[in-house]
Amino acid sequence: MELLIKSFLMDWPVLTPILICSILVIAVAIEKLTYYAKNKRDIGYFIQNLQSALAKNNVGAARRVSSQLGGIISEMTDEGLRIYTEQRTGFSRAYDISSSLATRKLEKHLNILGTIGGVAPFLGLFGTVVRILYTFQDLATKGNQSAEVATGIASALIATAFGLGVAIVAVILYNYFQSVVTHFESDFKLIKLVFLSYLDSNEETHVDEAGSIAL
Repeated sequence: MELLIKSFLMDWPVLTPILICSILVIAVAIEKLTYYAKNKRDIGYFIQNLQSALAKNNVGAARRVSSQLGGIISEMTDEGLRIYTEQRTGFSRAYDISSSLATRKLEKHLNILGTIGGVAPFLGLFGTVVRILYTFQDLATKGNQSAEVATGIASALIATAFGLGVAIVAVILYNYFQSVVTHFESDFKLIKLVFLSYLDSNEETHVDEAGSIAL
């Protein structure tokens, strides 16, 4: 611990950016974990109720089912119901636009984790190079003092370890959050397929009725 404190006091100009990166990683992690937990839903039972309401062409019941679920899944279902009732032609394109906007909300701030995951190791290496240069300078002016040289090298390696540690955590969180976003996207697609299945069935029914009349 003493070495860590001494290292930060000596190399704070190059370690401060890494410290800021670590704070950003923690802040983004807390924000995304909270947001995803608030919107996480098990939609198996919900899909059954939605299918039942759409089978009866009862949009009001479908809206009630959606409102009971809540979260971003409910928002996408409400948007699907709006398109279902107002814009059946071109439903898929209209729904995909709304789905893309919802995915952007889910991915918000994830680019920070990706950037830190790529940059933090280089910040650590930069800090290591700077400290080694100062160590060589001290070695040239003060002579071969093993203790000071060892302390300088150890301090230099701390910068690399700090940068790598922050980068590893950032990359792990980034990959995990991307998998969560992918899961939400799968839910959006499942809801879309539910609506499309009933749109197709309604169109087939309409064609059959028109055909029977023509006969």
